Amino acid sequence: MIRHYGPISGVAAHGTRYVATAGYDNQLILWDAATKQPLTRVNHDHLVNQTSFSPDGRYLVSSSSDYSARLWSLPDLNLVAVLSDHKDDVEMSVFHPTKELIATASRDHHVRVYDFTGALLTTFEGHTADVISVEWAAGADELVSSSDDGTIKRWSLAGGGMIGEVDLAGVETDTVAITREGVIYAGNDEGEIIVITGDRTETRPAHEAGIKRLVHNADRNLLVSLSYDRTLRVWDTSKDLAQVAEASLPSDVWPRSCAFLDSDTLAFATFGSSYATYRIGADEWSLDGVEQTPCVNAVTVGGGRTLTIGDAGVLWIDGERHSETGSLCNFLTPAAGRVFTGGQMGKVFDALTGEVLYQHRSPLNCGAAFERDGVPHVVIGAYTGEGIVLSVAPDGTVRHEATLQLHQNAVKGISVSDGRIFSVCADASTTWFSVDELTQVHHVPEAHDRIANGCAPLPGGDFASVSRDYKLRLWRGFTPTVIATPHDHSIKCVAADPEGQYVATGSYHGLVAVYDVRADAWSTITRVTTAGISSLFYDADTECFLAGSYDGRVYRVSR
Repeated sequence: MIRHYGPISGVAAHGTRYVATAGYDNQLILWDAATKQPLTRVNHDHLVNQTSFSPDGRYLVSSSSDYSARLWSLPDLNLVAVLSDHKDDVEMSVFHPTKELIATASRDHHVRVYDFTGALLTTFEGHTADVISVEWAAGADELVSSSDDGTIKRWSLAGGGMIGEVDLAGVETDTVAITREGVIYAGNDEGEIIVITGDRTETRPAHEAGIKRLVHNADRNLLVSLSYDRTLRVWDTSKDLAQVAEASLPSDVWPRSCAFLDSDTLAFATFGSSYATYRIGADEWSLDGVEQTPCVNAVTVGGGRTLTIGDAGVLWIDGERHSETGSLCNFLTPAAGRVFTGGQMGKVFDALTGEVLYQHRSPLNCGAAFERDGVPHVVIGAYTGEGIVLSVAPDGTVRHEATLQLHQNAVKGISVSDGRIFSVCADASTTWFSVDELTQVHHVPEAHDRIANGCAPLPGGDFASVSRDYKLRLWRGFTPTVIATPHDHSIKCVAADPEGQYVATGSYHGLVAVYDVRADAWSTITRVTTAGISSLFYDADTECFLAGSYDGRVYRVSR
């Protein structure tokens, strides 16, 4: 059966004929848009981020974290060429409007241009951080790219270099869209739409959280914006960006990607097995065929039982379905008889009961438990940089105590040790807060060379952190020991035993490597799955690390 078994991260459409979906299960699936039936599928070696149709509908290009983009013929999805010069994840690939050219955006900081044989024609260098999106300018051999370095850059294919730049004051911008008239729209992490017309730049408030995707329909002059505030908004670009529609996103819809099927219908990425659709005029969603996927995002142990949760928002205990939250969840944090969880909806749940305990304005990524004045607390990291501090009374009542501004970008990991809260961020920074005062103690803005993905507590107020730079960092005080790892793909997660001797790291490539701190050596290196490792937890009863995977399984790894 053709379906997705992990989140759909990218969706594209060729009129009302085809829809293509790119998934975290490494799959690229082609669908009949009229019947929503799958036609065929192919695989990358790693998760697929985005996909795009050629203007004539003869080809499809996919962008993957296996460091390649791939060109496929339609409708058979035969491989035509592999675009393989990238040194990191390819986030986006787009076809030239009239020529047999493809531009790619990669986390290796480069924009590249290929022909349909896979030959590299041009490499554009100038961004100083991950390049997340790229688009061809209408009617010209020019490209526009956005990057985590907080700039929008224009590139000339004829000149082979940069011809313009807009500095957005360091605010990260994930997405750009360009009209036929050459107006550039960019969506940033502060929920704003930047309008670039020639040399003039305007900033418009648009959402309550970061904008993850902009999609423009030239025929109707409509711009769709998707945000982590869980809304879509539709703007009329012919009327000075006037808002014409708004809708809340269903819990299964991921605001990472959408595409116009026709001038009134959108196809959406989801956390399920198929794509969703939305009719703008009727304000009508359809999630027909969107079924739950088994992906595990978090694993923990409590009372001798193994608990997991993932994209379906279902809590499993020892392999048995226990309860549902109704929303994708990213973490499990036991505290005072409750198990805190949350994810895309910004809701904090008790995973054991599905009860909503708190509502935040953006998605939630991670959590850690601690005691303060003898009272159990948790701190939960959000995509908008906050740390939400909640306390648990003896009767189980949960109270919001504080919201800490830990970072200016997504909190990717959070831990507590010996009176200190430690967090790592998508902007590569680290921050320490005091448990007693809930105030900042220290901040390192460039603590990692790339995006930091996770952290773990070590004894005595020390911590471990991991990053897309393939390094393990052991923080003793505010200074890290940087350790090279066996990983050659981004490290997603980290965990340690209570004594701090063994530190396990898990990558998006399915590799788990355990570092013996005392021996200063990697004691275990094993690739347990071809899917990514989403989470790690040390099980003291069995003296093993539990590795949760996007394939829906939990693997035991000896220390």
